[in-house]
Amino acid sequence: MEHHAVEEHAVAVEERGPSARKKTRKGKVAAVTLVALVAGVFLGFAASAPRAHANAVSDFFNNLLAPLGLGGNSSGTSQGASAPAAGSSSVPLYEPAQSYEQAVVDAVKQAAPAVVSIVISKEVPVVSQCPYNPFSSLPPGFQQFLGNGGSAPQFTEPCSTGRTQLQQVGGGSGFIISSNGLILTNKHVVSDPSASYTVILNNGAKYKATVLARDPMQDIAVVKIDASNLPTVTLGDSSGLELGQTAIAIGNALGQFSNTVSVGVISGLQRTVTATGPVSGGEETIRGVIQTDAAINPGNSGGPLLNLRGQVIGINTAVASGAQNIGFAMPINQAKNDISSVEATGKIEVPYLGVRYLMVTPSLAKSQGLAVDYGALVRGDAQGPAVMPGSPAAKAGLRAEDIIISVDGQKIDQNHDLGEVIGAYAVGQTVNLEVERNGKQIPLSATLINRPAGA
Repeated sequence: MEHHAVEEHAVAVEERGPSARKKTRKGKVAAVTLVALVAGVFLGFAASAPRAHANAVSDFFNNLLAPLGLGGNSSGTSQGASAPAAGSSSVPLYEPAQSYEQAVVDAVKQAAPAVVSIVISKEVPVVSQCPYNPFSSLPPGFQQFLGNGGSAPQFTEPCSTGRTQLQQVGGGSGFIISSNGLILTNKHVVSDPSASYTVILNNGAKYKATVLARDPMQDIAVVKIDASNLPTVTLGDSSGLELGQTAIAIGNALGQFSNTVSVGVISGLQRTVTATGPVSGGEETIRGVIQTDAAINPGNSGGPLLNLRGQVIGINTAVASGAQNIGFAMPINQAKNDISSVEATGKIEVPYLGVRYLMVTPSLAKSQGLAVDYGALVRGDAQGPAVMPGSPAAKAGLRAEDIIISVDGQKIDQNHDLGEVIGAYAVGQTVNLEVERNGKQIPLSATLINRPAGA
């Protein structure tokens, strides 16, 4: 929810007559009393501070008294200071707030034309009301007693007609990434292959959408509409985000209110959350996501999270149930390879190394006597072996219980998960791995392939 701070501004009103002068004197007495209280706080400081501080203290009280009409030059006033010329205006107190507000408005104006609503429709059974007898299981005498005759009230119940009709069953958001109609959204928004999808542009135009690709590992999908010369968003860089940075969410809130804007801050980084899909009901773990207190409501999924420059820094993805103002967005950098892949090949290709691993923590290293307290420990589980046969990892010479400590010089740690680091590469690229094995560090290299189906 967006909160607006309401400022109360004092307005000077000229009054004539004795009563006005009394009010003025009372106001000045009250003001002097207030200043005296403030002065008491600083009295010890003023009495014991070196003479060099005298001007600063004097200037403080002059500045405090000036808006009340009680100010004046004191003997301690700096010789270089001069009073503002008559009629001149002082520096606006809330100019930074006004500039911030304008930056938010400008960011929204820049991105909003490229934000779309996605309507999910399905063929659903047409249900009618059919007559039925709720007393049919009773003996005939009781049925007659209860009015099962020509004058008896008619009871109905829902029944299938055998027909279907196309009906809206949900909605989400997305944003245009190319002028020829490519749109980025969440995979869970367009996850149902039996549904049809309609994109509604900011100007109200409607287009039938085709799902080009769904990322098998991330909650990302790309859809296409048959249009040209469309407005597009500007993609930012999510690698340098900081806590407290302004975040602006835009989307089709609740599937009803298109281009709803909410403003907040980046509340957390590198979160790992388990999300439940609204359609399938299945659970999916998403890593490295951005946490924000900008309101992300159902229907906002797939919409952009912006910075103050109007650049997309994330894809609004999930909201914490049972909480207030805890939403999550996927960093936009995680989607850039998918976008490039779709533009080049028409599908999403996911780079694949072929290992199962545990992220090493100091506690894990201590409990298992590992040589390092960071990195990715290559280890199998019930789902399969540590190193997949025939994979790039196997060809590179990786073994079970190796610890991958860096990829092309990037340290693998809790802030840089191995999967996320590998995901930033393109299929066909070669990566240099530094591996800790039996107390020695050895270099290996692997050429990434497209993730096999079912892997």
